[in-house]
Amino acid sequence: MVFQRPSVLLMSKPRAKLPFSEETLQAMLIRVLRPLVKLALASGFNFTAFSTVLRRLYIEVAEKEFALPNKQQTDSRISLLTGIHRKDVNRLRGQALTASFLTVGVSQTSRILARWLADPLYCDAEDRPSALPRTSSDGGPSFESLVSDITKDVHPRSILDDWLDKGIVVLNQDGQVQLNLSSIVPNAGDEARRHYFTRNLRDHVQAAVMNLMNDPPPYFERAVHYDGISPELAAQLDEIARQEGMALLLKLNKIAHRAITDDPGGNSRWIAGVYVMPEAAEADLQPDAASKAETDE
Repeated sequence: MVFQRPSVLLMSKPRAKLPFSEETLQAMLIRVLRPLVKLALASGFNFTAFSTVLRRLYIEVAEKEFALPNKQQTDSRISLLTGIHRKDVNRLRGQALTASFLTVGVSQTSRILARWLADPLYCDAEDRPSALPRTSSDGGPSFESLVSDITKDVHPRSILDDWLDKGIVVLNQDGQVQLNLSSIVPNAGDEARRHYFTRNLRDHVQAAVMNLMNDPPPYFERAVHYDGISPELAAQLDEIARQEGMALLLKLNKIAHRAITDDPGGNSRWIAGVYVMPEAAEADLQPDAASKAETDE
């Protein structure tokens, strides 16, 4: 299906029936995996190491998600599903992949920031995060009380020093702690960046895969995209999208923060994300020479 510019990618057409042809799936995987291969090579992670991870992952997914009902998943069946030799399956099976980068420090940082961005006690009349005194002698809101609301294991001064170093906060002319919204993620440490990379990319891919494999698609997944535009227009749209996207995320955070107070809890997880990417089109993404129309991918 082809749309003329401008277009909004609604993803409402009938879903492709599984299984995909091998040729189609190869083309899809080449496009999706290319940025990951670039990351691997830039990190000195060669093909041998990459293939080792894939081998273990194939075995784990086949074992956990492709077992027959009421039947034990055997090495032979996993070998049949994956194409990996049965001896290798037997040797590697049970070596679970543990790829969680969510450390205590990252988790606490996220929770403290979420509270500051959403709790009326720490926001001004316009729902913006307030500048906070370091401490308060009368029990009023302060950076110290904000941190203490979340954890008693780390001293607020240690977190303040770390955040000042990373540019997450600054001290204003009155010596109050001011949150720097634009620096929350861009200036985060390597550990936090790894965490958000793996979590956000995994969740987006999971939603997209489930949308391909189910009809009707279960997850909300939309995009607006324009090809063949000037760098100036791309930069203008990028700035608007960043501002509007951040406003949406802050609004959702406030709603969730207020609702969770009375929520009984359970085993459900919810996440909403936004990505914005202006770039010069790569060769395999260029629109046809005869037309700058956009293709629903």
